[in-house]
Amino acid sequence: MLAVGLNDFQVGLVATIYVFSQVIFAFLSGPVTDKLGRRKATAIFDFIAWCIPCIIWWRAEGFWFFVVSALFNGAMQIPANAWDCLLIEDAKKSQITGINSLIVASVQLSVFFAPISAILFSRLTLVPAIRILYLNAFVVMTLKITLLFIFSRETEIGMIRLEETRGKSIFFLAAGYGGVLKIIGKSRGMIFALIITALVGIVGLINTTFWQVIVTKKFLVPDVFLPFFPVLKSANVIILFFLVAPHLTKELLKLPLLTGFACYFIGQLLLILTPAQSPAKYIILCISLIFDSFGYSYLFMLAKSLVSLYMNVAERARIQAIMNLIVMAATAPFGWIGGIFSSISRTLPFILNLCLLFAGFCITVLYYKNEHLERPFQK
Repeated sequence: MLAVGLNDFQVGLVATIYVFSQVIFAFLSGPVTDKLGRRKATAIFDFIAWCIPCIIWWRAEGFWFFVVSALFNGAMQIPANAWDCLLIEDAKKSQITGINSLIVASVQLSVFFAPISAILFSRLTLVPAIRILYLNAFVVMTLKITLLFIFSRETEIGMIRLEETRGKSIFFLAAGYGGVLKIIGKSRGMIFALIITALVGIVGLINTTFWQVIVTKKFLVPDVFLPFFPVLKSANVIILFFLVAPHLTKELLKLPLLTGFACYFIGQLLLILTPAQSPAKYIILCISLIFDSFGYSYLFMLAKSLVSLYMNVAERARIQAIMNLIVMAATAPFGWIGGIFSSISRTLPFILNLCLLFAGFCITVLYYKNEHLERPFQK
């Protein structure tokens, strides 16, 4: 976005518009998932949320291109909900954390194609190279949508919800959210999961939006080096997930959550303390990324697991929709706030992240004072 003329404030505003779009689609995701079925909802809205924006990004020339693509991209809340249901509804509760770990680790494999980006950047410069990558993303996402639809099947609960919602409109189904809110409000575990998910979402939004800004504008890292950072990040996540994560997720989720918050905090602190003019900045940035990548990926996986573990299975789609809606509403202003902070100082968004991560650490400690209240692995 910066390369085609957007300033820090506009970047933050696009991020906020994107999150507000997610809020709208998050509200509709429960009824749409139940009405269309998990499999069909995933296919249709994956195309709307990813393939259409990729074409817009491919031809993007200014601020309004990114605004329109952000509005379409916000529809990803529907396939996010539908895909989660499709993935774990037929699984046992004892398998959920392991499944989410494998998904997070598998996602990281895609980043090993990043060196191709570096070659394109070095030969074509940033903007033409990115346009080619977006066109490639359109083709790959279309292929992924087709293969997933062909080889997946509807879940048992999905079949039941299809029958129960037959002949009912999406807005009629959305009117039932009042009862869903009562279910969430009565569950201490779901409220905790909601808070952790919101904190992880806010920190992730700020970090994703402004990491490249601080790296290129404050630390003056050349564009050609940028694709190698995600490779390091992903390699670290895969190694740690297979070597460390299995030992941390055997019992209560207290230690994994505290570990995730601590790692993420260290990563953000190192980023802030990186000397802009010293050659050592590359080493410190790499160490920062190692802590960042494990902290965020681990917290993201655990947040999804917490939501799934405490959820009423029969109302999974609508509960997940409401929780996503609340999280997106809480997250939305922080793209704009981060943009204002970044325009004052490139480090301010990350200082805000430190405060949020410390709050998450403290909330986790307080919640697990009564460890017997958590029974995450009951079938």
